[in-house]
Amino acid sequence: MFASLRKNDFVDRRKSERQACRRGAKIQFGTGTLPRDCIITDISAGGVKVVAENVDVPPQFTIILSAGRPRQCRLAWRIGYEFGAEFVD
Repeated sequence: MFASLRKNDFVDRRKSERQACRRGAKIQFGTGTLPRDCIITDISAGGVKVVAENVDVPPQFTIILSAGRPRQCRLAWRIGYEFGAEFVD
């Protein structure tokens, strides 16, 4: 069934161009909670793709990048240790 699908058959719904990267960051799940380590593997003006082990990601959280200000995020999808988030601030 999927054998006839090609890469170009999928629609990219992103509103901004993404850039592959491998940056350390922190993820925080609420005021007063300790930030946890994560890795940003892809970033755009609209959001991030993150890898974080042993983390139960809530629908809203803060990502603390190594440079710049913390960003408020909304969980968009999750597969195993990887998840995508949309910036909402």
